[in-house]
Amino acid sequence: MSSLHALMVAIEMATRKRDEARQALRERQRAHAAAQSQMEQLESYTEEMRQRWAPQEGAELKLEVMYHHEQFMARLQHAIGLQTRVMQDQAIRLEAAQKALMATELRLSSLNKVVETRRRDIALAQLRREQKQTDERAALQFIGRTFGLQFQEA
Repeated sequence: MSSLHALMVAIEMATRKRDEARQALRERQRAHAAAQSQMEQLESYTEEMRQRWAPQEGAELKLEVMYHHEQFMARLQHAIGLQTRVMQDQAIRLEAAQKALMATELRLSSLNKVVETRRRDIALAQLRREQKQTDERAALQFIGRTFGLQFQEA
C-alpha cells in the first residue's frame, strides 16, 4: 500500500505540473495572438500609407515630402521585419509549450495506468485470499461432516 501512496503523491505532482504546463501554453497562445495582431496592424497601416501616397494624376509632390515618405515607409518595413522575428520567436515558444504539455500529460497518463494496474493487482490478491479462506472453511466443514468433528472459526 505504501507504493500506492507514493504513486498517488507522484500523480498529484504530475497533475500540478500538467496544470502549470497548460497555463504556460495559454500564455504562449495569447502572446502569439498578440504578436499576430500587431503584425496585421503594421501590414494594414503600410498598405493604407501606400494607397494614400500613391501617385495621383496631376499631383505634384515636393521632393522633400517624398523623401520623408520613403524614409517613413522604410521604417515601417523595418518594424515589420522586427515583428516577423518576434512572431517566429513566439511560434518557437508556443511549440515548446505544446511539447511540454504533451510530455506532462503523457507522464500523468502513465502514472494513472500504473496505479490502475497496482489497484487491480491488489484487488486480485485480495480476491484470491478471500477465495483461499473460503476454500479452507469449506474443506474444514467437509472434513468435520465426514469425520464428525466440529471446528470453531477463528
